[in-house]
Amino acid sequence: MREDRNMSGAATIDADGWVCPIPLRDSPTIVMGHGGGGAMSGELIEHLFLPAFGPAADAGMGDSAVVTVGGTRLAFSTDSFVVKPLVFPGGSIGELAVNGTVNDLAMAGARPLALSTAFILEEGTALSEIAAVAEAVGTAASAAGVKLVTGDTKVVDAGHGDGIFVNTAGIGVVDEGVDIRPQRARPGDVVLISGDIGVHGIAVMSCREGLEFGTTVLSDTAPLNGLVAAMLATGADVHTLRDPTRGGVAATVNEIARAADIGVALDETVLPVPAAVRDACGLLGLDPLYVANEGKLIAFVPPGDAERVLEAMRAHPLGARAAVIGVCVAEHPGMVVARTALGGTRVVDLPAGEQLPRIC
Repeated sequence: MREDRNMSGAATIDADGWVCPIPLRDSPTIVMGHGGGGAMSGELIEHLFLPAFGPAADAGMGDSAVVTVGGTRLAFSTDSFVVKPLVFPGGSIGELAVNGTVNDLAMAGARPLALSTAFILEEGTALSEIAAVAEAVGTAASAAGVKLVTGDTKVVDAGHGDGIFVNTAGIGVVDEGVDIRPQRARPGDVVLISGDIGVHGIAVMSCREGLEFGTTVLSDTAPLNGLVAAMLATGADVHTLRDPTRGGVAATVNEIARAADIGVALDETVLPVPAAVRDACGLLGLDPLYVANEGKLIAFVPPGDAERVLEAMRAHPLGARAAVIGVCVAEHPGMVVARTALGGTRVVDLPAGEQLPRIC
């Protein structure tokens, strides 16, 4: 917004220069908020894509779908990555492209097997930059234990892309007896998280904006299929798994609460928020609950299974700082609340768009 003064010295407002920090929900065009994983993303899918797809749509609204083929249960997922910058502290778009799809499959309880890779390249991008991303894809796939079995490459005119965009799709096998989906969460379930939250979003933001927080915050991008396997090996009846990426913990828990029609009560005093993330969020006016993660998972498990699942998580390198952060309740179905350090309670709502654009 621009403020001018007229001849008498009175302030006049240039309304045409106003910029709304939260995109209008009735916008006739796509805005960045539609890609944030919050309410606007959900509305775009529910009110535009699903009606347009018609009877061809068979969507459970999860990050991956489980289908039965020849008696075998397969998980299938796809994801696109448009992060800016391409390389950030702790990783790059290459690691994100592999780990993101591997993790979506793992959140259905699947053992990821194979991925496709599609690259959309902008004319003028250095071949050395593309090669570095491709090498990161290969290294991450090997670390996750998956094969890269097919792919595609397209080139767009200079100025019509952002260097490199990557899409990956993947399949995995879901063992008999494993039934993990948001709708299975129920009152009494204990809510677990595998470790520190908010580090990926802050790592990308610090690199993008040249911010310094006294210490380097590294992205947590990592494949979670090994951690999930360790959790399932306990024999526990894990009800729900999700990785809190876009929209962070807040968006993810809200989506689960709405899908299962239950309430969730979080405890802010036990949330694992690193000091560097807390300080950065304080400086930037962000809430760590809404900041993206790329190597963490949230689990909803029955109270009788919570302790052994937590022990299995803490015994794994990617779950060493796992913690209990809340419980499911019958009250306020579809709503998430959090107990604050002052002893009060606040509503943790589904974000409209996103606090940090282009983080995955």
